[in-house]
Amino acid sequence: MFALIALFISWILFPIYIRILRKFKLWKTIREDTVTWEKAKIFSSLHQHKQWTPTMWGWLMILVVLIMVWISFILQKYWFVKNTLVTRQETYILLFGFFSMWLIWLIDDYLNIKWYGKIKWLSARAKLIWMVIFSAFISWRFYRKLGIDYINFWPIAGKISLGIFYPILTFFVTISIVNAINITDGLDGLAWWLMTMIFFVLGVITFFNNTYIATTVIAIVMAILVAFMFFNINPAKIFMWDSGAFALWWLLSSLLYILNMRMWIFIPFIILFWLFIIDTWSSFLQIMWKKRFKRKLFAVSPLHHLFEHRWICESTIVMKAWFIQWILVAVTIILLFYQFNGTIIK
Repeated sequence: MFALIALFISWILFPIYIRILRKFKLWKTIREDTVTWEKAKIFSSLHQHKQWTPTMWGWLMILVVLIMVWISFILQKYWFVKNTLVTRQETYILLFGFFSMWLIWLIDDYLNIKWYGKIKWLSARAKLIWMVIFSAFISWRFYRKLGIDYINFWPIAGKISLGIFYPILTFFVTISIVNAINITDGLDGLAWWLMTMIFFVLGVITFFNNTYIATTVIAIVMAILVAFMFFNINPAKIFMWDSGAFALWWLLSSLLYILNMRMWIFIPFIILFWLFIIDTWSSFLQIMWKKRFKRKLFAVSPLHHLFEHRWICESTIVMKAWFIQWILVAVTIILLFYQFNGTIIK
């Protein structure tokens, strides 16, 4: 019910919001420099036609989630539902990080649309500092406040207690997730439909773990992403940008660590997140290769831009990525239901 309401609200507000963004000229500016301060000539030539597309969709996503939280309080007040969407056991850390990350990355969105700075957004160093602070916070929260110091690596090694190394490992995992999402967000409809599929799997997991309020929050986010995709499919009428991307990053990371408390999730998640991992490694190898050998390994990175540079149609790349992601979703769900079945038998 909440997901359907969120979908309905989003579809009503999106066209209005896009017209407002166009009226105030709040649109995307194409980056001209890489993170290694070289001219991004190939990237600029491939995406120059997207220069004046409205951005900052993440702001509307946050607004719709806030509306849904407000509706849940009203429904609880009049005894239509027993709980609000804000509960300490299931959703407090999810929603806290979701809204906190959005507020911080408003700065980055604002710098981009106003053309401030040499690279028209927060520098890579400034972003890294904020990512380190928030990644350290989420790792510390699970280790010190919730007393979690283990990760279940079944079927490779089972549950392993890491002690003080748990927050260190989760810190690097969180940093990796946010960079993977940000790097893969380069083609119309690519990253966010893949993220919708990932949230679908996590919603299934939380439902079968009897955390129904967390499932409702995931369903709301999925519904908003589906509505967003309606306007983001090539040619995109609006982009998300960092305020929404980093809010979803926190939500995904928090869900991963919460589910780790109840089941083995890391190996299935690696399978589910595989396309993001490949795209991120292509970018990482490009940067390391340039630093070491003073030349490029690929003509352009990450991988989806390389395919685009090789004259593969943008929509073809995106559709094939969707197809592969559905296979990864199926494999992940099979693994998870194998675990659920084993738990029931025991």
